[in-house]
Amino acid sequence: MSRDRSSTMDGDVQQVFGAPVSELHEAAAGPDASPALGRALELRSFLALTEEQVARVRDRVHADMDPDRDMGELSADQLRFDAQWLEAALEARDSYRAALGELLRTMPPAAQQPRHVRTTQLRATASLPPFTAPAPQRAGAARARRP
Repeated sequence: MSRDRSSTMDGDVQQVFGAPVSELHEAAAGPDASPALGRALELRSFLALTEEQVARVRDRVHADMDPDRDMGELSADQLRFDAQWLEAALEARDSYRAALGELLRTMPPAAQQPRHVRTTQLRATASLPPFTAPAPQRAGAARARRP
């Protein structure tokens, strides 16, 4: 995936999960990783890759259109192909941004996300006195006579 590439939504991912993306990738590899974190990082990686594709096509078109370049080298077919490729890459980028944005919006804030905490079961070591049932009230008491 695209761990080393940055994306335009890295800040949002960091804000929701409360850690830098590099640390989130390490956490996602752990046994207690949440499925939402894995999904978010996967979408983020797809987004980073798609944004890199958009940048490559953009840079190629800019280089082809450089004012110092020989006009005889221009190719309408090549520019059409680049336009189609750019359109597809932009559409994919928008879809990944929307999906990741929706996932991040539905996540609870980092402070409210459940943390997996291991607890030890405490055992009582004090002994209690044996249980005896309380005697009924007035047990064995003689009835007082009424005058």
